[in-house]
Order: sequence, then structure tokens, then C-alpha cells
Amino acid sequence: MCCAAWSRVIVRKSSAEVAKIAAAGRILADCLDFLAEAVKPGVTTLALDQMAEKFIRERGGVPTFKGYRGFPGSICASPNEMVVHGIPGPYEVKGGDILSLDVGVTLNGYVADSAMTVPVGDVSDEALALLNVTRASLESAIVQCEPGKRLGDISHAVQEVVENAGFGVVRSLVGHGVGRVMHEEPQIPNFGEVGRGPRLEAGMVFAIEPMVNVGTWDVYVGDDAWSIYSADHSLSAHFEHTVAITERGPEVLTRRRSEKMGAEVRAVGAGG
Repeated sequence: MCCAAWSRVIVRKSSAEVAKIAAAGRILADCLDFLAEAVKPGVTTLALDQMAEKFIRERGGVPTFKGYRGFPGSICASPNEMVVHGIPGPYEVKGGDILSLDVGVTLNGYVADSAMTVPVGDVSDEALALLNVTRASLESAIVQCEPGKRLGDISHAVQEVVENAGFGVVRSLVGHGVGRVMHEEPQIPNFGEVGRGPRLEAGMVFAIEPMVNVGTWDVYVGDDAWSIYSADHSLSAHFEHTVAITERGPEVLTRRRSEKMGAEVRAVGAGG
């Protein structure tokens, strides 16, 4: 879940703390795989929310988003031109949609945060290109998560992939530090300059989350004061991973079992 961070210090985690975040991340990753299978034409976003909460609690976790700053759902479910923070409700998923699913899991006091956008049935070539570019920008950013790099290297990696593909990277929403609470420093924009910002150190844990629109990068907030839409109502995609910086390089703590680095997103739920 993207948001402004609260604290002023980038908190480095011990290896034991990273392991605890990874345990939360395992539940979260499996939950996203479960939800991806459940996304079929006719399912409501409220039903997906209820499935996710049950899945997380049965494994000993807590849905981090539920009640966070008043948010009513266990997940964010954002279709089509909705960028993020969609409140689950009566919306019925239909073939041709893309649906962004953002989930947070707290386990034994530690938080992981991750998101993906799912194509439903036969979607347009433009939609598939958007999903693949957004995911590729996340993977490019993850590569930068090494000790000695700068925060701007992560931001620039996202921007470069997105804008080279002709899409708009959302600028008013950011990734963030994560672990002991959901939103920690630093804020991580999805655009920036190489070599700028704080130096990355082992023990830092980030939620990196490109949000990308087919058209303009500008957005607006809906009437519910949560849902955020692309300003020109073009399609939007959102991918996110919780990533630990280690001496060995980046460690993705929310990698899904179904996910293969570099593989393209393909349509799911056709004929459902």
C-alpha cells in the first residue's frame, strides 16, 4: 500500500528481523497466488477480500490493511483505471478487465507488503503490454537494491523502463520502507536521478511499487477519499515486492511461487 512515510530514520533490520518479515512475506505471496486463481468473471472484489482475510488468518497472520487509517478492507482491489487503494465491494470482475490486488500481512509483529495486477480473460494487447512493462520496471528496480547504491538508482530504474515504453509513471504516490510497521522511511518515488539520495545499506527493507498508467502520470482521488484513478481514465497497473538489501544483494521476501523473474504476464481466467 503506497502512502507517505511517517518516521525520519531509515531503520536497518537484523537478519532475524528480515527472517520474520520473510515469514510474513511467504503468507502474503501464497495469498496473492490464491487470489490470482480466484479472479474470474463474476467474482466480486468483496468476495476476494473475504477470501484473502480467511486465507491470511488461517495461517496465523493478520491483514495489515484492515482498519489501517480507517481503511475498511483486508486488501486493495483496483480495477482498470483505478491506480490503487480500491475498497472491496460489489464490483463484479469481467472479462477484459485488469485488476490490481495489493495485500499486506502482519505476522508476529512484522509486516510484508506486495501487489500484482491480474489480466482477466482476453485483454487488449495494450493492457498486457502495460502489465509487462510495469512488472519489468519493478524487476529493474530490484536489481539496484545493493549496498553502496543510492535510493535514486531504484527510482531511476523504474522511470527508465516505463518511459522508454511510452507509459506514464505515477509521481504523486511512492514506495516506502517496511518491516516493523507498514510505512517507514524512506519514501521511494518511481522517478529520479542516478546517484542521488541516501546510500543503501544491508538491513534496509523496502516496499518497491511501480504504479504505471497507459496515458498521463497524473491521478485524482475518488469520492470515497481512498480510491485513486488515472486522471485521463487510462488503464493503470501496480506491481510491488518487499525487498531486503543484504551483503549478497537483493532478497525478494514476497516472491510468488507462480512467478518467474523475467516471464511475461499472460491472461488468466478465460472462460471462467
